[in-house]
Amino acid sequence: MGLDQYAVARQPDAPESKGMELACWRKHNRLQGWMEKLWMEKTGNTAEPFNCESVQLTPEDLDNLEKAINDMDLPETEGFFFGTDSYEDYEEYLRDDLAFIEKAREAINDGDEVYYSSWW
Repeated sequence: MGLDQYAVARQPDAPESKGMELACWRKHNRLQGWMEKLWMEKTGNTAEPFNCESVQLTPEDLDNLEKAINDMDLPETEGFFFGTDSYEDYEEYLRDDLAFIEKAREAINDGDEVYYSSWW
């Protein structure tokens, strides 16, 4: 058991089960913290945990995420199932994160919507 994270692209109004996987991560707790903050800002929900929830990513969100990744400014995030600090494997996550952003931008340019979700 642990933090599992996914990003999918799907056509607007398509059911969640029809998404195409763009990326998956395991215990990338700093990315989880960044996405949780974004989800709270978009939904106003600060009472419920960000678990089994989705947040839609816009081009502006991707720009902000890319900047945070390149500046090593993803927030330190702890949780029982989240593992050790994901900056311990920074180089691996950096490659994967930037590849995801490129795929997500392509998907949006093709008319898809991009969503991030996690389960722990």
